[in-house]
Amino acid sequence: MAKGHRSQIKRERNEQKDTRPSAKLSFARVSVTKACFVLDAIRGKDVETALGILEYNPRYASSLIKKLLESAIANAENNNGMSRDNLYIAECYANKGPTMKRIQPRAQGRAYRIEKRTSHITLILDER
Repeated sequence: MAKGHRSQIKRERNEQKDTRPSAKLSFARVSVTKACFVLDAIRGKDVETALGILEYNPRYASSLIKKLLESAIANAENNNGMSRDNLYIAECYANKGPTMKRIQPRAQGRAYRIEKRTSHITLILDER
């Protein structure tokens, strides 16, 4: 159990808040493993290189992540006043979202379950 008044606890939590520009895509209709293949390719790169990689990557997740990266860059420029030339991808990860369960009819009256997985993708930028 935390000690102190509720306002004091909130104040301490807000002091530790991460101020780096970021963007998050929730409930993306792509599985975590497929998104991670693309995220691994751009992790640690500067944003111009990452946009080039995402532009020519044939995977479906790359189109989602490209749009997310452009949003994070816009957040950095407008909210934090950072220069686009100095930005790089500090962190990027995909967490598991809820799974939609569907039924596929099969032979002899059976039913197989199809799991349509979703993910929450997060990009965090930083300046060099």
